[in-house]
Amino acid sequence: MRPLSVRPLLSSRIIPWLFATTVALQPAVALAQRRRGGGDDIPDSVVQAATSNESFASRPLILILALAALSLVPFMLMMVTSFVKISVVLSIVRSALGTQQIPPTQVITGLAVILTVYIMAPVGQEMYKAAKVDIWAKGPSLLSSETVGTLLEAADRSKEPLREFLVKKVKNKDRALFFHLAKKMRKAEDRKDIGDRDFMIIIPAFVVSELKEAFQIGFLLFVPFIVIDMVVANILLALGMHMLSPTTISMPFKLLLFVLVDGWYLIAKGLVVGYL
Repeated sequence: MRPLSVRPLLSSRIIPWLFATTVALQPAVALAQRRRGGGDDIPDSVVQAATSNESFASRPLILILALAALSLVPFMLMMVTSFVKISVVLSIVRSALGTQQIPPTQVITGLAVILTVYIMAPVGQEMYKAAKVDIWAKGPSLLSSETVGTLLEAADRSKEPLREFLVKKVKNKDRALFFHLAKKMRKAEDRKDIGDRDFMIIIPAFVVSELKEAFQIGFLLFVPFIVIDMVVANILLALGMHMLSPTTISMPFKLLLFVLVDGWYLIAKGLVVGYL
């Protein structure tokens, strides 16, 4: 049995904190170098971020909380995009083929990300137009409260295209479930503020709906491969070859069937077209 390697585990835990500490201390270091006369090549925006009272760099606790919130962005992006459904379907395909770790998890994740970009690109463009923010325009420092306020306003304006995308894919039954659960968990005087189009309602309903559709697709994908397994198992049993594994013998036939019907093309096309 191979001993567990501690170095990758420590690196995965230490590197994010080192990055956060470096970002938090960068303005202070820049200011110290400027005062010593050795920081002529340091951008003025960094120095202004360190000296301004409205900068988050002068509030380390708020900066750390902001960095912690940024770490949740990938998780939120998975929950409000088609990534969950696509990754589940591709994983089921691999299990149905019985190829163990082929294709690798990295390949499945990469393909899921690419298909997600294809699907979510129109929604992203609509959100960018609704935000009315020029990301290339020069303005205050990224660490300033003015910039953060502008980003929050842009996020508030751009949420409607995302809401429409989620509502279009949510099942009414799932949305009604989380709507009633949200009302049940609130006090009577707070229930009137809850709507069935709130993000706290439609996001979990969207995830449940996506998982339901992914499992339905997975069932349809599993059926032909199970038939092949049963046929091969019965043939081996009739021939008295009990020592041969039916899974190993049936794998070439399943791969041949998948290639003949152009399985990857059909799956990719079906997943993308299903969101149109």
